Amino acid sequence: LGPLDRVAFSFVRAIMVRQATLLALLVLLAASVSGFLRPNFRPRYPAKAKGFIPKQILNAGNETYLSNIRALTTEGTNAEAYWSFDGTRLSFQSIREPLADTHPCDQIYTMYVNGNPDIQLVSTGKGRDTCAYFTPDGEHVIYSSTQAGMPGQDGKHCPATPDMNYGYLWPLYKSMDIYSVHLKTGTLKQLTNSVGYDAETTISPNKTQLVFTSDRDGDLELYIADLEIKTVRRMTYTPGYDGGAYFSNNGNMLVWRGNRPQGSDLTDYLNLLELGLVEPTDMQLFVMTDINNPNSVVQVTNNGAVNFAPFFLPNDDGIIFSSNVHDP
Repeated sequence: LGPLDRVAFSFVRAIMVRQATLLALLVLLAASVSGFLRPNFRPRYPAKAKGFIPKQILNAGNETYLSNIRALTTEGTNAEAYWSFDGTRLSFQSIREPLADTHPCDQIYTMYVNGNPDIQLVSTGKGRDTCAYFTPDGEHVIYSSTQAGMPGQDGKHCPATPDMNYGYLWPLYKSMDIYSVHLKTGTLKQLTNSVGYDAETTISPNKTQLVFTSDRDGDLELYIADLEIKTVRRMTYTPGYDGGAYFSNNGNMLVWRGNRPQGSDLTDYLNLLELGLVEPTDMQLFVMTDINNPNSVVQVTNNGAVNFAPFFLPNDDGIIFSSNVHDP
C-alpha cells in the first residue's frame, strides 16, 4: 500500500471519548454487571422534522475537500449508512418514529438517495440491529441483530446498554447474529447461530465473499466467508480488537480498524471482553495486502488517536478515513 503519505486525505472528526478508571470499573462490574447496563435507557433523538428535504444543502463551513453536502435524513438518529452496489440506495440503522416510541433502539432501514427517499423499515422491529449491507443483487440486506435472544431470554426487546458514565464502552451482545432479509418478501434467514458477537459485515466487490467481526474464538477477530456464511476463514490472530473491515475494489485486500493493547492494557481489554464490553479507543488502521496471506498485514496509522471508517480509494492506491488525530 505504501507509506501514510500515499493516503489521499483524511476526514477529521472530533470524537469525544471519556476515559474511565478501569480498576473502579472492574470492581463495580464484578459487584453487579447490571449496574452498568441500563435496560430502560432511551437514546435521545430530534423531534420529527416537518417534511423531507432531499436536496437540502448544508453549510460546509471551512471544508476544503467536500462540496455539495446535503442532508438525506431529517428525523431520528441515523448511522452507519452503506451504499447499494448500484449506487442508488443506502442501508442504515436508525431510531425513529413511530417505532422509537415503543422500541427505542436501532432498526434497519433502506432509502433512495435521489428523488423520493421511500424510507422503508426492513428489519423486524425486534432486538437491537446494526451493520446493514446490501447484497450484490440488491434484493437482500445483510445485518446483525439480537432479536433471537439468548437461551431462556426474550430477544424482542431492546437489550441493555453500557452506562456511559463509566466511559465510552461498546456492548458485545452474545445474542448478536447475522441475518439476511429479502427486501420484497420480508423473508428472514439467520446466517450465524453461535453464542457470541457476530457483526460488522461488509461484502466484497467480487460479490462472492463477505467479511465480519466475531468473538467466537475468544477475541474480536476478522473472518471471511461466502455470502451464506457456510465456509468461514479466520483472518486475524493478534490479541486486541479487529473490526469494521472493508474489501478493496479489486477484492484482494482488506482495510480495518484495530487496537493492539500491551501489558496492563491487554489485561484490561481481556477483562472487559469477558464482561461483553470493549472500549474503542486508540484505534489504528491496518491493511492486509493479500487476503490469501493473513501475514501480509501493514499498519497504516500509529498516531495514538481514534481512526475510524477506512475505505479504499477507487484505484486502491490509498484510503480515506475519519480521525480525531488533531484532538485525540
